[in-house]
Amino acid sequence: MNFNYVEHYKTDAEKFDYFEERKGATEHDERRVHEYIESQMDQNANSILDVGCGSAWVAKRYLKQDKKVFSFDISSINVKKAKKLYPDKNHNGITGDSFFLPLKTGSIDCVIASEIIEHVISPKDFANELFRVVKPGGCLIITTPYKEILRYSLCIHCNQKTPINAHIHSFDEETLIKLIDNIAVKATSWKIFGNKVLIFLRTYSLLKYFPFQLWKAVDFFANKLINKPAHILIKYVK
Repeated sequence: MNFNYVEHYKTDAEKFDYFEERKGATEHDERRVHEYIESQMDQNANSILDVGCGSAWVAKRYLKQDKKVFSFDISSINVKKAKKLYPDKNHNGITGDSFFLPLKTGSIDCVIASEIIEHVISPKDFANELFRVVKPGGCLIITTPYKEILRYSLCIHCNQKTPINAHIHSFDEETLIKLIDNIAVKATSWKIFGNKVLIFLRTYSLLKYFPFQLWKAVDFFANKLINKPAHILIKYVK
């Protein structure tokens, strides 16, 4: 895809506030994605890299546990907001390009990239660069929409097809497994979750009161009945 992704996402951070309060179904959906990620993390991980730090939810959760958190984003605006919201001696803000991480190989216990990979120009290069900085015994966790049908609109400025929400790739378990061909991958596992029918029916008004494990059970049976999962999480262990 021929466009300057660095300038695009820097401008994106200027025009849109990724730290604004989420409400309703969106807030509930994001909460469950974050809870799924937490459920897959090794509690002994001491260093966490949050790629595309968004609302800085990783810093919010894990600084309280005395973890070292690196909030990473291509935009300095998002990194500064993350640092301002969660000032802590263990909170490090890094501005950079996720295809060229300014971190040593094998230096991070857990790398998280939540709802990011569908936006990047080369998912394979992206995933392999993130996996590079994972310590032996550590993990890379990626979440993304599951089997998303990509939609486009016609841009009023350039008169070209433009992907809605800037989603340029769609994934399932097979495509995600093949992203990393590093022999250092010791194990790969995935979870499919977030029933679209439950989201469409706005059941969050009730389900938001359910603890994660109970919501997870409801979601599992909903997808057994109507197989419409919204998200996939994949975990690569080094």
